[in-house]
Amino acid sequence: MERSIAFVTGATSGLGHAAARLLAEAGWREIIITGRSLAQVQETAAQLAAETKRKVFTPLELDLDKPLSVQSALAELVKRGRPLDFLLLNAGMVPGKARVITAAGIEASQAPLIGHHQLTIGLLRAKLLNANARIVIASAEPARGGVPMFKYTDAPAFADKYFGGDQTAAVEALIRNRPHVKYAPNNAYADAKLIVAWWAAALARRLPSGMAAYAVSPGASNATNVARNAGPLLKYLMIPIVNLIPGMNQTPETAARRYLQASEFGTDVSGQFFASAQGKFSGPMEAQPQPHLHDGANQEAAWQAVVNVSGVDLPHPEWLREVSGRSPGYGQIVA
Repeated sequence: MERSIAFVTGATSGLGHAAARLLAEAGWREIIITGRSLAQVQETAAQLAAETKRKVFTPLELDLDKPLSVQSALAELVKRGRPLDFLLLNAGMVPGKARVITAAGIEASQAPLIGHHQLTIGLLRAKLLNANARIVIASAEPARGGVPMFKYTDAPAFADKYFGGDQTAAVEALIRNRPHVKYAPNNAYADAKLIVAWWAAALARRLPSGMAAYAVSPGASNATNVARNAGPLLKYLMIPIVNLIPGMNQTPETAARRYLQASEFGTDVSGQFFASAQGKFSGPMEAQPQPHLHDGANQEAAWQAVVNVSGVDLPHPEWLREVSGRSPGYGQIVA
């Protein structure tokens, strides 16, 4: 992969800001950084240029909660006509105590994936990703399971109980937080990050040969704004306690390096979810083997649910139409 043009969402603070700085230090010639406010992202670009002594940052307004903003950003990229080498889909949030539904009818912690999907499909359709481009989307440790206070929904069981086995309908209900979904912020976050991992696996199957996509948990890094909307139990009790435990927290720079590490991975691991080792929340990351992550029915249901919510899709590979059922083997990486 050439280190020419990188694109980072959610770059005005936290891990996105750290990743943009690390990309500049690694020698990338241009880093397009995005934020909801043009003035804020322009300020961030100036700040990063001062920090790195490199004038390689291009600000772009992008509000992932607003389809019109995504379309506007895509139109600007089309006008530029310069394909990207690295697409870092970093923006995200931890939901708060009160449920928030966006104007588009999406639960707030799920909304970034919908915007990222619209952006990614738009870039692919416009041929604005280079032939060997890498796509990294931020997931989180709860997607693998085994994280205290966070529990993801068993989507197949949820589908069987309420939707006649229709997993797409079940995942769409989780994205919209209705019906039959009882809102709990930590569980909503776990569901959102699991759906991200499934989406990345489904995307990898649809990419042209040479491109690759990965879901990456940056690991525990509490010195960011991601938990700004988190409930008081998490924000004022769990996070301060975690900060006192060795190995349970890391700097934004250390966490963001996982994104850059993944950008160097090959197509042989495209579609994988990378996170800390089981029981860890920092340190080296590894491909996660848990069966629920590799179930093709889960992955395709997540993709179709996101398509239903977002209204955009890629051409469907014919061989995918022939796959049905819940085979744990299906969903292993196709290079």
